[in-house]
Amino acid sequence: MTQQTTQKSPATRTARQVFAIAQRNGKSYWIRIGAAFINQDGSETVLLDALPVTGRMQIRSAAENGKPDAPPAS
Repeated sequence: MTQQTTQKSPATRTARQVFAIAQRNGKSYWIRIGAAFINQDGSETVLLDALPVTGRMQIRSAAENGKPDAPPAS
């Protein structure tokens, strides 16, 4: 007998948002560049729509309203 596993679609997993942080004129701008999902084994899958120029990213949990947790003030 073979064991069949079912994977949850990204919409039903715990979603996190991925941001690149750009510094311009002394201010920080958070640019959403993708999403991350926590897998059943605790690992994460990261899906990027863009790459940060600096190579620096922030991954934040999404709040109930779909907006990210508040980034730190700059």
